[in-house]
Amino acid sequence: MLGFYRPLFRLVPDNTKIQFMKGRIAGLVVSAILSTASVILAFHPGLEQGIDFKGGITMEARTPGPADLGRLRSAVSGLNVGDVGLQQFGDADTVLIRLPVQGEEAATQQAVSRVRGALEAAAPGTRILRTEAVGNRVSDELFTGGLIALAISLGAMLIYIWVRFEWQFAIGAIATLILDTTKVVGFLAVTRIEFNLTTIAAILTIIGFSANDKVVVYDRMRENLRKFKTMPLRELIDRSINETLNRTLGTSMTLFLSALPLALFGGDTLAGFAWTMLFGIVVSASSSIFIAAPILLFLGENRLRRGTEAPKVPAPRAPAVAKGQGVTQGAAGPRR
Repeated sequence: MLGFYRPLFRLVPDNTKIQFMKGRIAGLVVSAILSTASVILAFHPGLEQGIDFKGGITMEARTPGPADLGRLRSAVSGLNVGDVGLQQFGDADTVLIRLPVQGEEAATQQAVSRVRGALEAAAPGTRILRTEAVGNRVSDELFTGGLIALAISLGAMLIYIWVRFEWQFAIGAIATLILDTTKVVGFLAVTRIEFNLTTIAAILTIIGFSANDKVVVYDRMRENLRKFKTMPLRELIDRSINETLNRTLGTSMTLFLSALPLALFGGDTLAGFAWTMLFGIVVSASSSIFIAAPILLFLGENRLRRGTEAPKVPAPRAPAVAKGQGVTQGAAGPRR
């Protein structure tokens, strides 16, 4: 009967004994290089900010047939509304038009009307599906609010982990979360996915998932610290990671498979969110093993064992005295 309740499928065997800490130096070095490169890319060439953060006008139009981008671009290039960008958006008959900020609301409405008229003249029957306009002031407020949300999220995680665990665990978790976040930002800079409110939501979701995964692994390490009082910390960390490996991989794969259809079939509106999530899931799962655990090993190797009782050594027993044997002689000679 007990065999009936055993999982039918396990990603790794129960008795797995992978020595992850052998690659601790390589994991930290690679992570530091990737995070440093990500920070550099975030400033140069910089992130591809969406309309939420840089302002402007976005129009989505649908033509009667496959869109002739060259003809449409020529039709709107002479409207004196600034640098107009056109690109195919999803289907062959859908076009995304981007216009710079026009100033006041009246100027924005006038620019939208002129672009609509030019598109209809170039391709009769063209319909405007949606129009979004964000001014400079609103975009600055949204950008500041998004960064504040990220900072508050990291701060809340720091307080939670610091209260729940020893300081070595807290430093390891927060350092890993920061490194994970920088890698996601570098991914956005390389792929040129728009950095907007949607990707901010994806980053916040990744931070929450990554923190949860590290709490699970750290919990097992703390339990094993109490259970195996004489086991070396390096061996204990490897044991804890192997014991939680099925849970880590299972949760990560479930979330990955949930986000994959959005990336493939969710359209351009959800693609940025989905691809950011997919990359963040992979980074978060690997960082729990190759970044958070090595940091804990370096910080706690001589500290987390402090205060544990040393194993008691049994006192030597006195030799047994045979029955009927006389007592030992004293200083005054044998007793008569």
